[in-house]
Amino acid sequence: VKELFSSLGVQCNILELDQVDDGANVQEVLSEITNQRTVPNIFVNKVHMGGCDRTFQAHQSGLLQKLLQEDSTYDYDLIVIGGGSGGLACAQEAAILGKKVMVLDFVVPSPQGTSWGLGGTCVNVGCVPKKLMHQAALLGQALNDSRKFGWEYGQQVKHNWETMTEAIQNHISSLNWGHRLSLREKSVDYVNSYGEFVEHHRIKATNRKGQETSYTAAKFVIATGKRPRYLGIQGDKEYCITSDDLFSLPYCPGKTLVVGASYVALECAGVLNGLGLDVTVMVRSVLLRGFDQEMAERVGSYMEQHGVKFLRKFIPVMVQQLEKGSPGKLKVVAKSTKGPETIEGVYNTVLLAIGRDSCTRKMGLDKIGVKINKKTGKIPVNDVEQTNVPYVYAVGDILEGKLELTPVAIQAGKLLARRLFGGSLEKCEYINVPTTVFTPLEYGCCGLSEEKAIEVYKKENLEVYHTFFWPLEWTVAGRDNNTCYAKIICNKFDNYRVIGFHVLGPNAGEVTQGFAAAMKCGLTKQLLDDTIGIHPTCGEVFTTLEITKSSGLDITQKGCG
Repeated sequence: VKELFSSLGVQCNILELDQVDDGANVQEVLSEITNQRTVPNIFVNKVHMGGCDRTFQAHQSGLLQKLLQEDSTYDYDLIVIGGGSGGLACAQEAAILGKKVMVLDFVVPSPQGTSWGLGGTCVNVGCVPKKLMHQAALLGQALNDSRKFGWEYGQQVKHNWETMTEAIQNHISSLNWGHRLSLREKSVDYVNSYGEFVEHHRIKATNRKGQETSYTAAKFVIATGKRPRYLGIQGDKEYCITSDDLFSLPYCPGKTLVVGASYVALECAGVLNGLGLDVTVMVRSVLLRGFDQEMAERVGSYMEQHGVKFLRKFIPVMVQQLEKGSPGKLKVVAKSTKGPETIEGVYNTVLLAIGRDSCTRKMGLDKIGVKINKKTGKIPVNDVEQTNVPYVYAVGDILEGKLELTPVAIQAGKLLARRLFGGSLEKCEYINVPTTVFTPLEYGCCGLSEEKAIEVYKKENLEVYHTFFWPLEWTVAGRDNNTCYAKIICNKFDNYRVIGFHVLGPNAGEVTQGFAAAMKCGLTKQLLDDTIGIHPTCGEVFTTLEITKSSGLDITQKGCG
């Protein structure tokens, strides 16, 4: 490497760690920064190259020569591609740290022509409108309950889809505007164009009219997120909608088939059912893959008891339009995954929620040699979110093997900017991240599913405490007292530390958030027992858990708790 730099006429500073007094400390800090244990450990203009092989590869590809040019030759210190949660957090933090930053954000319209403003999936077609629609459905349930609490109203209560979507879209517009304002206040350049790499350190930005502009930057962060997947069958893109379209749909979807069993599928199905629509969910295999399967089945069974129909072990093979309209009529042909059986059904709307694909394949990553997983489009990164190309980083849903959650992307984006430009060493921690599925009965969890815990720790090393519980609000309303469920998974040989937390009940998100902080602090069963509950709440059930699964004792509630 010394000879290489010498042949290029480049001056370099060399630190021989075995010849300096605190070499061991320097080595420790270096491995913390770079995650590299071998020598030499090479930096070029503050960018970590890696070792000998990586440096020679960079020289052969022309990347080294680019990096040797001073940073000041670039238009920007940082260009972020993607104006969603992770990208905006990273861009704004870098700007606060005094860097010249640009954000490129461009929403390719869905096959149904739906597009939206700045803020990414979460703000526009994800968490925000989803939770607001979930609230609309919960209010319907509350109206039902209210009669038992003495509220009298005679007239037929009905739901107006247009009023709801207009109110939700108005709120989203205010959030889009807020994001633009925030970028402007921090002097981040925002360009509503599609970014594509054309060569090292250079990107081409194409706007809606097809006009192209080129920009250069010392560093890049890819935060392009994911978009809903289609089935690849006759009629899917022509006639089906996805979550990209649902939240701004200008008409009530009517009788709906939801294809998929992801949390997106079940949340959307739950909302539509809660608003009084006829809803069927077509499931290929299991509900909520990746989540605790006992909890997933309880979520499904609650939905089924409240009117959602489930078609299990079927996949659609064709969607045909019978009538145009808003909504129209569609015929769906589906086949069994177990045998030769086929079925047909007629619906007003077909909503696909079968997964999401990474938006990484059409942005020229191959031109600069950034590796992506061929099958999934996801980007492998090291523990500092760096790709195999040293000046390119990635955050959010497109990361391989990481959680696809908005707050995770925000945290990772912010910490990445601080490491790149603020001298910080803090990394994003991807373990014990709490989340909630906003199905009609909410499911909150943190830590490991029971299946995963058994895989990692073996069943005999675990103790699972569980119980049904009956929210006080449900008693007078006459709702089932053996539906809400709480479960913790403890590691017997680590002081009964809680390694999995699961709750199915009202406000599960609010309950889970607090316990997640406790799990970060090393929560144990004893600490839960020592905590005094707030009565009467749902969360207090975790302070009085007594029955273990291994005991086989009955957990059904016999009456008022």
